[in-house]
Amino acid sequence: MTDPEARIDHLATVLLAVPNVSEGRDARVISELADAFAPARLLDVHSDPDHNRSVFTLAGEQGTLAHALEGGAHAIADHVDLRAHVGLHPHVGALDVAPVVYLEDDDRGAAAAEALTAAALIGELGIPVFLYGDLATDESRRERADIRRGGPAILAERVEAGELVPDYGPAEIHPSAGATLVTARPPLVAFNVELATDDLELAKEVAADLRESDGGLAGVRAIALPLQARDCAQVSMNVHDYRAAPLAEIVARIQRLAPVAEAELVGLAPAAALEDFPDDIPLRNRRTIEDALGTSQSS
Repeated sequence: MTDPEARIDHLATVLLAVPNVSEGRDARVISELADAFAPARLLDVHSDPDHNRSVFTLAGEQGTLAHALEGGAHAIADHVDLRAHVGLHPHVGALDVAPVVYLEDDDRGAAAAEALTAAALIGELGIPVFLYGDLATDESRRERADIRRGGPAILAERVEAGELVPDYGPAEIHPSAGATLVTARPPLVAFNVELATDDLELAKEVAADLRESDGGLAGVRAIALPLQARDCAQVSMNVHDYRAAPLAEIVARIQRLAPVAEAELVGLAPAAALEDFPDDIPLRNRRTIEDALGTSQSS
């Protein structure tokens, strides 16, 4: 039975936030950053040393998450210096992305308001903020990859040249904290598949076959990465619509091109995303949003 004191009242407007931080190796720092997101409830932390990235999943009612993200951003700026950062994952910030997630379509407006408040508060810390996704102020900023192109140094050059102007905060990139990307969105599934090979070129072929932009599956963003710690190649994905691109279909499509060793979820996924997942593929981090919130149903 779920502990009622540990359960967020589902009758309230419950929102999630999924800040991605460019630190995945120092356990002490990661723990301190997790504490800094109070008063939001911490549902999950996923850290990866190869990516050198941690994904925190927070929950709270409208009005609390924006301040939690502000507190987290302040602590992250104190602890994470991009000038010393080494990691595989594309990024432009210490607090790289900070999406606010709505679980019900009726809560989309509340999530957008909370995200915009968070963006303003983070900007007041001296960190430039760019809105992306459905909150993007220009179509050229809709995709994270278009803002991240070239990393923090290239983003700084684009801002200095006037090609990009932050939506909040200073009109220059913070020297150590970089920039933060903010949006409001429904749940997506961050999904990694490790191949039973270290052939990076093969992994790139697989990623291209999956990517929506290359004619693959709707809503799938995919890149190929070499994982030295695991001596394999990885296909790292964001699945924006797990109904249009079920995880089981993604795995089957990969297996037509390359051998699969195992897979993992980064952060929490809706329970429905795991339907029909093949039993013969080990899947790490199976905990769902519903598990964490103590609810029986979520969208």
